[in-house]
Amino acid sequence: MDISTKNCFVFDLDGTVYLGDRPIPGTIDFIRRNLPRREIFFLTNNTSKNLDDYVRKLAGFGIQVGLERILSPLLPLADHLREHGIRRLYPVGNASFQAYLRERLPEVVFTAGDDCQAVVLAYDTELTYRKLAESCLLLQRPDVRFLSTHPDMVCPSAQGPLPDTGSFVRLYEGATGRLPEVVFGKPNTLVLSPLLKRFRREEMVMVGDRLTTDKVLAENAGIDFILVLSGEARREDLPALARQPTLVLDDLGTL
Repeated sequence: MDISTKNCFVFDLDGTVYLGDRPIPGTIDFIRRNLPRREIFFLTNNTSKNLDDYVRKLAGFGIQVGLERILSPLLPLADHLREHGIRRLYPVGNASFQAYLRERLPEVVFTAGDDCQAVVLAYDTELTYRKLAESCLLLQRPDVRFLSTHPDMVCPSAQGPLPDTGSFVRLYEGATGRLPEVVFGKPNTLVLSPLLKRFRREEMVMVGDRLTTDKVLAENAGIDFILVLSGEARREDLPALARQPTLVLDDLGTL
């Protein structure tokens, strides 16, 4: 891969740009050097935080970007709810997630009543049994849609991996027999759609640490993929892959 031909870089965040609150120096340095001359975007599947949170976190690492540089399943989710006239829903998500939906869709009503149109599952860091029970009861009704923000089984943390939305989906499948109709985050290319409309595939590259989401997203979108070994994936995972990443690096400090 000729890096000089790449004008649009899409970076995963946790495990790629930083680990928790610890920056990954080589990649941070690459981003700082290239931000003035390349189009750089940041993509997260984590829907427990608002987009503003990522702008502030990146600023703490010396990377000054606006909201327009942050991509998240929250964006296509809000578009989908609006386009399909879903205004009365049950959110399985934390206060930040609920605040985002209210901000983007002021007409939205959160309800567990007979008028509920959909259960929307996010990375709920405030999950309670009451939420699980009420949402499972709603999903017994075939007219209630089931939507989810992303498929990640675990979320990295300083203490170790924590259960994420994909793990919650397994619970719902066992309790209700249902799976989400749409999962908006990586590896679904919906989360990349604004960039796929702006840039040619050959000038785009995805940078990430996860084979199941970052790599598959790049393949689904038809763009190159740089695997960094600063997060989840390990070099010993590579021989088993049917398709290898375009490039494998410890971090982007060598580019």
